[in-house]
Amino acid sequence: MANEKILVTQSSMPPYEEYIEAIKPLWESHWLTNMGTYHKELEEELKQYLGVPELSLMVNGHMALEMAIQAFDFPEDSEVITTPFTFVSTTHAIVRNRLKPVFCDVKMSDGTIDETKIEDLITEKTVAIVPVHVYGNVCNVEAIQEIADKYNLKVIYDAAHAFGVKYKGVGIGNYGDASVFSFHATKVFNTIEGGAVAFSDHKIYEKLYNLKNFGIRNEELVVAVGANAKMNEFCAIMGLCNLKYIAQAIDNRKYRYKYYLEKLKRIQGIGFFEEAEQTTKNYAYLPIIVEERYALSRDELYEEFRREDIYVRKYFYPITADEACFRNKYKKDALENARMLSKHVLILPLYEQLEIEQIDRVVQTIQKNSLK
Repeated sequence: MANEKILVTQSSMPPYEEYIEAIKPLWESHWLTNMGTYHKELEEELKQYLGVPELSLMVNGHMALEMAIQAFDFPEDSEVITTPFTFVSTTHAIVRNRLKPVFCDVKMSDGTIDETKIEDLITEKTVAIVPVHVYGNVCNVEAIQEIADKYNLKVIYDAAHAFGVKYKGVGIGNYGDASVFSFHATKVFNTIEGGAVAFSDHKIYEKLYNLKNFGIRNEELVVAVGANAKMNEFCAIMGLCNLKYIAQAIDNRKYRYKYYLEKLKRIQGIGFFEEAEQTTKNYAYLPIIVEERYALSRDELYEEFRREDIYVRKYFYPITADEACFRNKYKKDALENARMLSKHVLILPLYEQLEIEQIDRVVQTIQKNSLK
C-alpha cells in the first residue's frame, strides 16, 4: 500500500457479471447503435434522475456542448461570454461553432464566472453566455438569468462537473436554455464515453436529433446538415447499470471528501472553495488552494506528490485564454482571479473506491511538506 500508485480518479463500474448479463441481448439483436432500445431507455431514466423535462443523449460531453450551441443557430462571428477557468473543451465548442469567446473573470470564492463582470463585456454582437459549474460549484444562476433576460441572450451551462447537483431542490439541468453533462469515464456518473443536453423546449430535441444523426429522418429524407454524435448501445447499457449505484457512489465520495477535509483543515496554508448554500453536492472533485503562506508553491507540492507516486492534477492550468491556440486572439477582461486560481489549485484523488489509507498518504504528503 505504501508504494502503490494513487491516481487522481478511477472509473465507476458496475459488477462485472451484471454488465455482461445486460449486454447479452445485443448478441441476439445485433442492434449496436443508431439509437436503439437501451439508448432510449437511458434517455428516459436520466430525465427522471436529473428531473429535467427534455434530454438528448450524445456520444460524449464535448459534442453535446458543441451541438447544444449549434442548435441555437447563432450568426457566425457572434460573441459568447464565457469563463477561461475551465477544461479547454468549453472554449473549443464555442470556436468550432465559428463564434468568438469573450473571456470573463471568475470569483475567488468558488471559481465560477463572476456575474458582476458580465454586463461590461456585452456588445451588440453578444448572443449567449456559457458559464461553467466548475468542480460542481453552482454559478449564480439567478443573476446570470437576469442579465440574459435584460439583453435577450441565451444561457447554455457547461454542467460537465455537476451531474446530480441540485440548487434549491431543483436539478441543475433546469437552469438556463440548456445544460450540458459529460458522462466520460472520469466523471461521477459515466457511460464509458458519453454526454447529454438537458433543456425544456422540445424544438431543441428535434434540432439535436438532426445534428447528431446526419439530419436523417427516414431512409429517403435528410432534412438538415448534421454529423454523427450518437451514443452506442454498449455505452448506454453501462450508463443504465451505473445509474443503479449512483446514490451509493455519491455517498462513498461524500464520506471520503469529509474525511479529507477534517484532516486538511488542520494544515496551515491549505485553503478551500466556499461551500454554497442550498446546494446538493455530488462530490465530483476535491480542489485545494495552495496559499502563499504554505511552505511550497503549488508546482513544488505537485512535484512532491509525483515523487510519492500520487497523481494530483493542476486543473485548470493554464487557463484556456492563455493556451497556445487561443492566446491573444479573443477579447477578455483582466482575468486576474482566473490566473491566480490556475497557479494555486490542485485536485486531490477522490473516488468511491479510494482507501482511507490512501487518503492518509495524500494528507501526510501535504502535512510533511508544510513544515519545510
